[in-house]
Amino acid sequence: YSISEEVNKGTVVGNLAKDLNINVQDLETRDLRIVSSYSKTYFDVNLRSGNLFVDERMDREELCPHVVKCSIKIQAALNNPMSVHRIEVNILDINDNSPSFIEQSHVFNISESVSPGERYLLPVAVDADIGSNTVTTYKLSQNEHFSLDVQSGGEHDVSAELVLHKALDREKQPVIKLLLTAVDGGKPPRSRTLQLTVNVIDVNDNTPTFSKSLYKVRVKENATPGTLVMKLNATDLDEGMNSKILYSFIKRGTIDPSNIFDLNSETGEITVKGRLDYEAMPAYEVRVQAMDQGPVPRSAHAKLLIEIIDVNDNAPEISVTSLMTPVKEDAELGTIVALVTVSDKDGGSNGAANCKVDGYVPFKLKSNYKNDYSLVVDGPLDRENSSLYNVTITATDEGSPPLSSIRVITVHVSDVNDNAPRFMEPVINVYVKENSPTGSVIYTINAFDPDLDSNAKMTYTLLDSSAKNTPISSVVNINRETGDIVSLQVFNFEELKTFQFKVQATDSGVPPLSSNVTVNIFILDENDNSPAVLAPYSEHSSVNSESIPYTAEVGYFVAKIRAVDADSGYNALLFYHLSEPKGNNLFRIGTSTGEIRTKRRMSDNDLKTHPLVVLVSDNGEPSLSATVSIEVVVVESTADIQTQFRHVPIKEDSFSDLNLYLLIAIVSVSVIFLLSLISLIAVKCHRTDSSFSRYSAPMITTHPDGSWSYSKATQQYDVCFSSDTLKSDVVVFPAPFPSVDAELISINGGDTFTRTQTLPNKEKPKAPNADWRYSASLRAGGVSVHMEESSVMQGAQGVLVQNWPTASSAAGEVSPPMGAGVDSNSWHFRYGPGGPGAPPQHLKPGEVPPEAFIIPGSPAIISIRQNQGGEDDKSDFITFGKKEEAKKKKKKKKEKKDKKDKGKDDGDE
Repeated sequence: YSISEEVNKGTVVGNLAKDLNINVQDLETRDLRIVSSYSKTYFDVNLRSGNLFVDERMDREELCPHVVKCSIKIQAALNNPMSVHRIEVNILDINDNSPSFIEQSHVFNISESVSPGERYLLPVAVDADIGSNTVTTYKLSQNEHFSLDVQSGGEHDVSAELVLHKALDREKQPVIKLLLTAVDGGKPPRSRTLQLTVNVIDVNDNTPTFSKSLYKVRVKENATPGTLVMKLNATDLDEGMNSKILYSFIKRGTIDPSNIFDLNSETGEITVKGRLDYEAMPAYEVRVQAMDQGPVPRSAHAKLLIEIIDVNDNAPEISVTSLMTPVKEDAELGTIVALVTVSDKDGGSNGAANCKVDGYVPFKLKSNYKNDYSLVVDGPLDRENSSLYNVTITATDEGSPPLSSIRVITVHVSDVNDNAPRFMEPVINVYVKENSPTGSVIYTINAFDPDLDSNAKMTYTLLDSSAKNTPISSVVNINRETGDIVSLQVFNFEELKTFQFKVQATDSGVPPLSSNVTVNIFILDENDNSPAVLAPYSEHSSVNSESIPYTAEVGYFVAKIRAVDADSGYNALLFYHLSEPKGNNLFRIGTSTGEIRTKRRMSDNDLKTHPLVVLVSDNGEPSLSATVSIEVVVVESTADIQTQFRHVPIKEDSFSDLNLYLLIAIVSVSVIFLLSLISLIAVKCHRTDSSFSRYSAPMITTHPDGSWSYSKATQQYDVCFSSDTLKSDVVVFPAPFPSVDAELISINGGDTFTRTQTLPNKEKPKAPNADWRYSASLRAGGVSVHMEESSVMQGAQGVLVQNWPTASSAAGEVSPPMGAGVDSNSWHFRYGPGGPGAPPQHLKPGEVPPEAFIIPGSPAIISIRQNQGGEDDKSDFITFGKKEEAKKKKKKKKEKKDKKDKGKDDGDE
């Protein structure tokens, strides 16, 4: 039988009963069985139908590998009778296997130098199927370098070769990927592919190439060693050793880059090796080489330009090219002192420097050209204040951060005679004891001149003057060099107490300067004069005698000793002492007054005659004294005491100049007083009624708001009183204006007088505000409101005319609060008795209202008159206050003076 492989189970192969000519019914009785030597039972028989069927799937490639013809041999055994029949089943191949390659991919290494036409055998594909189902052909994927040559060696034996028909170039395509496909002859055909990889083997046929022919790189000059400058990049299209590149510097001339930079030959990294300095070398031009490592090496060259970036690492340098010192202190502004040059080794803004003078000095920098400056005088110089200036010049560049340098220039200032000699004080007081020896140095003048050398060398001279009509050069002399003032005579305090002269100090400058000082010489008194007793006890030859009654009481006045001392001060302070016989303690003397009085009442044991010695001594050192003797005689009664007139010599003094001056002054004052009095009387008499008529009485009208308005004719003015309002003509009217025949009240300076006058009631005008006040601040000593004779104060008919105070002005202004009372130096004018709305108050003649205003202590005089006929009559005025008060004051003053004089007299007694 024949059956295809892979048929399903149960597939009928053939009918054994038919083929063996056995009745179907006998198959079961004869027990037909299939006997096989295989491990598996591939076939079995259906005893009912006699069909041989497939009992298990069959795989020809598994049953008969690598065999073209495959068959299964089995036996059919029958019993009764026993018989065996051999059965062979041919397994027919089906195309159930695809071609396959042993390897997954295949690699060819072909040198790029191989010529076209070269052949390379390809791997063979294997197919488990046989016959037409096996591999019949090969196919190659599309490419430009290779083609496929398929060859058939016999039945079912096919091979293929790879043929190179175009030269390879590894640099363009180092690896070529191809796909080989094996196709069998089945229907439908099956195929399988194989990956072919062609590696193009490199040949050193390419030169290394730099990415750039010129490299430019910048690096800072302060870069530390090891800092990466750049990395060279050279490429070689070859591979392997043919593409391995080594880098190196090319030394050209005397410049060896390897001293400054380090080049890594393999990586191409260039790093800083030495110290870079922009000021020494701003840029480096370096040649580099790239060489491959092929059998025959190839190399390439490139240029590398390394620019050094300037860093502000150099501070400006200040140099003084010329110094003109010292400078005179009177040098004009703009005088050149020094020439200064500033330089900086850095470049760009790092090398641009700005120069200035630090601090407050009288110098400045003036730019000449670029970095050249002149140090010039910019202010007044004064050697006396500062003889040396340390001028600090700072130069700062414009780098980031900026660097600066400092240069100190010492400028000396030379002296000019611009200072006159100075004295410590404008007036010198010298105290000299009288009787000092002639030629002694009484004082040393010392002047100071802040200048130097000859400008400060001084000489002293006395200026012409006189002391009591005597040339000063005959009294004192001065040493021109030392300034010692030497006395030329012996001074006597009693004759000359003080004198004055001037000393001039002159320096030796050109031109010389000088100054003066006033010298006051004060003669100091010495105790060189004894006390002198005055008359009547000054006669030493005569006997000084005094008498006292026996009944004299204690403290009876005996005599008074008077003495003087030509000295002054303590040297002229006299003390009186009394010397009398021992045991006689009857008299005492005032130590400072010189009055001799009795100490006790007399007794019978006392002598009738008492000789007394009075010692007068001064308070000098040593003390000088004088004595006077007095004989005190005791008489029985006061009637026996006879006044003894002593003939005191009269000293006729000549009429001195002082008396003449006094006489002239008295006569002049008297004449001026008489002329002033006559002029005043003439003016008073000359003033007539017409003179008064020229000045129409101005009016002040009161208003409800408490203000005054000044009115003359039809004009109105606002009037304010101040401390300067003195002797002004003021009239106050309550509105509306009264009639002409109203009462005239004139107020002059004087004591305060309070009076109320009721005016005749002819008509009723409009009533003013019931409460009208005016307050004004007075000066500390009192303020005076003066109303001249032509002033008129009028009120409405039947309305109270308030009292007007006057006070004298004094310095020092005090402003009390508004509405203050009399004691606070405020004064009020009021119409009406009370608060707002109250009716006007009507008073009888002679009544004084309770709110009448009085300024206590004011020296005012208030005169009141009634002017009915319009004529001014002095007799109409009644004056109060000042005269009477003046009399009282004068009387009190006289009484005090009498009491004081009486007290003095009692004290003397």
